[in-house]
Amino acid sequence: MDRRIRYTKKIIKETFLNLLEEKELNKITVSEICRISDINRATFYRYYLDVFDLFDKIQDEFVESLKESIKNNSDKSSVSTYTKGLLETLVKEKKLTKIIFSINNNTGSFLNEILEITYNNCYVRWKSDFPKLDDEDISYASVFIFNGALGIINYWVKNDFDKSVDYICNLIEKLSYDGIKKFIYRGN
Repeated sequence: MDRRIRYTKKIIKETFLNLLEEKELNKITVSEICRISDINRATFYRYYLDVFDLFDKIQDEFVESLKESIKNNSDKSSVSTYTKGLLETLVKEKKLTKIIFSINNNTGSFLNEILEITYNNCYVRWKSDFPKLDDEDISYASVFIFNGALGIINYWVKNDFDKSVDYICNLIEKLSYDGIKKFIYRGN
């Protein structure tokens, strides 16, 4: 991609994300983005249909970077190391992470595609490690674990990444393997 095109798209995205920190998505206009970015509307429309298309493209790029972080760690042996790349990417893009989680009403629904990839990787591993588990048991267990992990990640983002990546990775792993009882009574 041409350097000028990359620069123009970068300016549009940065302006848009700055506006999203101040206002709701449906309150932002193309005119406002163009005025602040110092570009004309034709330039904006060359790359995006409207502000919603811009948001979708930003979110899609973000999801792709998260997928890449998972791929880079898919051969790791523990939940903690497997999760680390994903969480590091979320931290690296704090501003964008907070905006996307906020727009998705803190459901993390944009992560469903990521969770599906993770599920498939875990399924293969669990099937190999625990051949007596049937498909339905693996499905129920993974839904439980992944929704719990998603809840932890949502809470972490909502609390402005108040714990380290390692802490969150270890917490997800400990709760995934040991369950809540061992976690709650760990001090006794």
